[in-house]
Amino acid sequence: MSNEATPNGEERTGEQPAGASAPTVLSGRQRLMAGLWPPRVSRAQLIVALLLFVLGLGLAIQVRSNSDNSALRGARQEDLVRILDEVDDRTQRLQDEKQRLDDQRTELENSSDQAEEARKQTREKERQLGILAGTVAAHGPGITLTISDPSGAVEADMLLDAIQELRAAGAEAIEVDGVRVVASTYFSGSAGAIEVDGRKVAPPYEFKVIGKPQDLEPALNIPGGVVQTLEKEQATAQVARADDIVVDALRPADRPDYARSSSQ
Repeated sequence: MSNEATPNGEERTGEQPAGASAPTVLSGRQRLMAGLWPPRVSRAQLIVALLLFVLGLGLAIQVRSNSDNSALRGARQEDLVRILDEVDDRTQRLQDEKQRLDDQRTELENSSDQAEEARKQTREKERQLGILAGTVAAHGPGITLTISDPSGAVEADMLLDAIQELRAAGAEAIEVDGVRVVASTYFSGSAGAIEVDGRKVAPPYEFKVIGKPQDLEPALNIPGGVVQTLEKEQATAQVARADDIVVDALRPADRPDYARSSSQ
């Protein structure tokens, strides 16, 4: 066996039998590329890459979550306390509703005349559903919200935001300029030509709202909420609490075309 030096300075090892083709001579660059490609990935490397991907995804989600809370981070201490109080109030309302339902179940279980008790609770439930559906009048404590719009800049979505904030704060019945607000209510049109369920309304917009005043008023004044949004458009929002608000605008009790009670 002998070693020969090629003209390029590369070595060729071994003797070549007669009639055999000349062996392929690889340059240094070719040997380096052959060692790097195709890549040889081990199972451990794949696991490490997967863990790094999951870690990066988690960090991205955390950064996005922190950016979403930037509005609260910049809020004043008294605003944060008010928001926390509102959350506590909503939690308390849910607990009270749970307790009420538990009491109704106990009354049904312990009543000597369960049929009469069931009818009584059915009538009460019918009255409550009538208030929510807007088919019966309602009255009780609440607030009156009056939105003045001298510059004609208030859009329909701003009034809808006010409705959503009031509902989230526990509003049980709402009327806007003589139109009863229910689950299917919609706001349309542009500034100065807003319609509620197809009925045109004009400023000043008057909201009659039944609910706990101590919850309703703060909900409109949270940082970045309804009042601040309206003030940016040179509009004003005045809130007046009252012990008895009357919501007497009614909706027709439409019979569904297709839906039927599952108990039938």
